[in-house]
Amino acid sequence: MRGLRVWAALIGFVIVVFGGLYLWWDLDVRWRPHVIKAHQDEIATALQGAGWVSPGLSGPKLYMIATRDCAACDAYVASEFPKLQKAGVDTRVIMIAPPDVNGAAKSTPAERATVAELWVNRNWGLYQSWMSVPANAWTAPHIPPADGDAARTAVITAGRDLVDRLRPLLNASGVKSGYPTLIWWAKNGSLNGCACQAPQSDKYIRKDLGAE
Repeated sequence: MRGLRVWAALIGFVIVVFGGLYLWWDLDVRWRPHVIKAHQDEIATALQGAGWVSPGLSGPKLYMIATRDCAACDAYVASEFPKLQKAGVDTRVIMIAPPDVNGAAKSTPAERATVAELWVNRNWGLYQSWMSVPANAWTAPHIPPADGDAARTAVITAGRDLVDRLRPLLNASGVKSGYPTLIWWAKNGSLNGCACQAPQSDKYIRKDLGAE
């Protein structure tokens, strides 16, 4: 009987320990962004050379790679951009027009025109105007079309190529593919990133950028 009690106590202890570890992982560890240790220079060069738009703030830099039809992207912008910008973080947005799939377009002509214009002229005001209306209501007023324009079509392709180029570089540090993809330099100098689709990750990003 004594042996059985000892085994029961040991089993109970193991259950408590593993239960605590799982709870810690579920509530904390799983939501933490990844430190990007591989290909830092190549990733930084690709981001800096992309057609990002920003409010031009002088603080830390946060890059967000996003598409227009992305609920998680919209939620992050609405919830976190005001807090980050208040702390001086330069929120640099890189908009992508998704590629066709099996011959079916996954972006609209107005979307492609706007993405091309953002990459070419980096107009933060245009980005804000685009975000201020529902995606399906945007008509890209007074913006040259990208379709039929070789130069602007090449810009759209450059955005898609950027995503393809970054995917394996980020995966090497555990950053999965998805939108929004967020990449930033923390206060301690590390390069961090995540495909941050859940709000549980937001507090870690704010802390890294000094926005808490």
